[in-house]
Amino acid sequence: MSSKTSTDILQSLPLPSIGRPFGIHLWPIFDKAFSAVMGYSPQDFDFQPRVTPMSTLKESGFAILAYYVIILGGRELMRNRPAFKLNTLFMIHNFYLTSISAILLALFLEQLIPTLYNHGLFFTICDKAGGWTPQLVILYYLNYLTKYLELIDTVFLVLKKKPLTFLHCYHHGATALLCYTQLIGLTSVSWTVICLNLFVHVVMYWYYFQSARGIRIWWKEWITRLQITQFVIALGFVYFASYTYFTSTYFPWMPNAGNCAGEEFAAFSGIAVISSYLVLFISFYFATYKKDGKRPTGRKAARSLKDAEIPDVAALTHGKINPNLKNGNAKSSGSSPNGRTTRSRKA
Repeated sequence: MSSKTSTDILQSLPLPSIGRPFGIHLWPIFDKAFSAVMGYSPQDFDFQPRVTPMSTLKESGFAILAYYVIILGGRELMRNRPAFKLNTLFMIHNFYLTSISAILLALFLEQLIPTLYNHGLFFTICDKAGGWTPQLVILYYLNYLTKYLELIDTVFLVLKKKPLTFLHCYHHGATALLCYTQLIGLTSVSWTVICLNLFVHVVMYWYYFQSARGIRIWWKEWITRLQITQFVIALGFVYFASYTYFTSTYFPWMPNAGNCAGEEFAAFSGIAVISSYLVLFISFYFATYKKDGKRPTGRKAARSLKDAEIPDVAALTHGKINPNLKNGNAKSSGSSPNGRTTRSRKA
């Protein structure tokens, strides 16, 4: 018997390739899991706007309205009640959202990398055969459903009696509506925004999970930077797809790359919502990390209040006021036991 050579061993390993980006085929595994739960293959999923569950404006609108009623009503109910700890549940919540985001991202990449390599970027973002395949459609739909699962984030804030900020509440409700419009609008460019968002969510929810475990992480500020970068890149794709669609349709004499699949209302929705995110997150970043012209770095950033996607009202202030100060003098100082004057540390 001849022993296997190192070349034979390497060839037998499931090495990554264009057709198999992760070394193994993930879709058959997903197919088995999905079929076991749903009773049919994901390739047989037939998304029909206004027929498939949660695919009507009435259903989506009612769910989002219920979200705001629950969190605002819950805040009032909790006003005179003690806060819940819920640390274990919060840890579990963030872990499964990290896992779901990572799994969906991997499945998207497995489908998209071969198409990008073989047919190019424009085909993948603007042609239905590139960005609206049956495999991608089921992933779009599952990603859309997770937006309602993520609304539980705010329920935790309410039960833990944390401040509800406009950015947090608006962002969660608007994201569910945005995913609805892109799903109904059949936009092939959707995968660019979704993949960026899934990558950010893997990092962000992992940070939440580790924080719930009591582990201090110094790179909290970089999550906000990552979110802002996400919106800038996403808007680049959305603006390009919208521009080439409208110019090729209504102003063919203008320079354009050709038609791009998707409905017009979906284009306007994507531009409006993602642009608003960019403005709000940049404002939050400067209010939180650039206050008084100073930016916390390293472990100081990890100690700032709350996270970038669930910002705390207190994080938007200019620091804590020493309760021993009189007349609101923020520059007053306390006294040390030896009688020396010491400066209070900023939060």
